[in-house]
Amino acid sequence: MALWGGRFLKKQNSFFKKFNNSLKIDFILVKEDIFGSIAWSKILLDSKIITEDEQKKLETSLNIIYSEIKNTPKKILLSNSEDIHSWVEQKLIYMLGDVGKKLHTGRSRNDQIATDLRLWCKKEIHKLKKSIINFQKSLITLSEKYFSIIIPGYTHLQRAQPIIFSHWCLAYFEMIQRDFDRLKDCLQRIDISPLGSGALAGTGWKIDRKKLANFMNFSKESNNSLDSVSDRDYVVELLSIASIGMMHLSRFSEDLIFFNSGECNFIELSDKVTSGSSLMPQKKNPDSLELIRGKTGRVYGSLINILVLLKGLPLSYNKDMQEDKEGLFDSLETWRMCLKMSKIVLLGLKLNKNICKKSAESGYSNATDLADYLVRKGISFRESHDISGKIVLHAINNNKSLSELSLLDYQSFCVLIENDIYKYIVLKNCLNQKNSKGGTAPEKVLSEIQKNKKIIFNNINLMN
Repeated sequence: MALWGGRFLKKQNSFFKKFNNSLKIDFILVKEDIFGSIAWSKILLDSKIITEDEQKKLETSLNIIYSEIKNTPKKILLSNSEDIHSWVEQKLIYMLGDVGKKLHTGRSRNDQIATDLRLWCKKEIHKLKKSIINFQKSLITLSEKYFSIIIPGYTHLQRAQPIIFSHWCLAYFEMIQRDFDRLKDCLQRIDISPLGSGALAGTGWKIDRKKLANFMNFSKESNNSLDSVSDRDYVVELLSIASIGMMHLSRFSEDLIFFNSGECNFIELSDKVTSGSSLMPQKKNPDSLELIRGKTGRVYGSLINILVLLKGLPLSYNKDMQEDKEGLFDSLETWRMCLKMSKIVLLGLKLNKNICKKSAESGYSNATDLADYLVRKGISFRESHDISGKIVLHAINNNKSLSELSLLDYQSFCVLIENDIYKYIVLKNCLNQKNSKGGTAPEKVLSEIQKNKKIIFNNINLMN
């Protein structure tokens, strides 16, 4: 039985009914719908719309309904109900008769779904923040495990300057901490109750919406009923944050795919997160990372979908908005799965230390330090850059590293170069020179690791 129909003389077309129904998607919101319904029953009692006995019956029955399906929510899909609101109310009416029919007094499915979705988003943000913290912990663990290992840093996928592997780990820590902060900020705009806004114009019953918001653990109630039922900014914002977060994980995955390649061979991925070829027995493919990279596109698609869906909608509620949930549900679950997968990848990752160091040494990544050495000798940086470039070209032509060139080789390009040049271009000293805030000097990186441990501790406290 539908929750409407008095104005209609003919039954719905069977295909339209199936086309119109949203239960297959919004059944996920059953817990939130029941939670909001219990809060609504309390405010109906507070406003003397129902009796205390009726409220108790409603609350008890709603809890029974949830207890029956909380472990197997997909049982809801056996119903032919139009949506989750209809399913809950029909169950309630079946159990309580006329008392069950009183619950919807003053309430619309428009403010009901807006409330359910905000409650669900609050819960999901909590889960996502927990997943981010777990990934952060794995980054810190790996950065400590391989603290002293030197790798080449890249620009344009060309070896640029030496860094320590921990510095690479902390770069991704910074990215995902921004994701954590974005979720925290977004929560402030989600934590607002639209319930009591009715279909679009508010409710004619004297309801304390502030108290109602408190019943549902919202920080406050919304201001404008038209905006309340039609606002999906928070869906756009969450999908935007998820897209940025997935972009970070995709870059992370691409780095590791490159590091894992036969041409690079900096790392070895665990057998637990790789797979083989059905034809080529030697293959060990980084499928876990490639899937993270691939799943990023579907999250981007959901963001574009909601933006296009909303761009031409007049106030207030329109049926188009039924399409706001599937992409959101899928994208946040995808992001959380990818965060978990990224953590698992890091847990089994091994660094090939000698190959990393050899690659950093052989790629002339200490050429900038050579230029800086010349500046210390009183030469302008632009001129020292030119001299260093010529020295690098000479080393390439002679198949030597900068450390392997003789002092006579150096002095043929600049007489100011002395024997102390070798001290400046040793990789360890190149790293130590980068001791400005945020640099790759081991001392600075170690300080950042300690600081980031405190950030994790603060993030955990924010979860409580």
